[in-house]
Amino acid sequence: MKSLNDSLTEYKKQLDKGDIQFAYRGLMDYMMGLKNYFKNKYPDFSVAASLYQGYMDMTYFALFPEDLKKRKLKIAIVLVHDKMQFEIWLSGINKQIQIKYWNILKSRNITGYHLPVTLKGTDSIIEYILTDNPDFADTEALTGKIESGTLKFIEDIRELMQDT
Repeated sequence: MKSLNDSLTEYKKQLDKGDIQFAYRGLMDYMMGLKNYFKNKYPDFSVAASLYQGYMDMTYFALFPEDLKKRKLKIAIVLVHDKMQFEIWLSGINKQIQIKYWNILKSRNITGYHLPVTLKGTDSIIEYILTDNPDFADTEALTGKIESGTLKFIEDIRELMQDT
């Protein structure tokens, strides 16, 4: 394993090229625009004020549809950096809520969605890949794909939560 100094030397070399800063800024601008898109188009959803930028591992923002918010649940639209894919997660506002709903949902048929085997080290209850090959050359189409996948996910979660 490299030392921190060795890794920082490589980091500086990569920064000197300029691509990382350009790409990262573009990703953050897109994510902020996506967050604002949902905030403006879906006023019935509470949208988190801030964008979690992460440590170049993930960037996300949260949506709070009113019926899920009452259950202390949220929807996270997540950009996973190392996979360069957009995912959507059902999460709880804290670990206790997450455990509660994970225990309920693990006995249900959630075909098409990923339920983590354990909650240790994860922030999601259920996950779904919105797109594993985002085309940032056509952000309008990308936003449309994320939007339609998000709305379907929320509807499916609502169905799964009907009697909880």
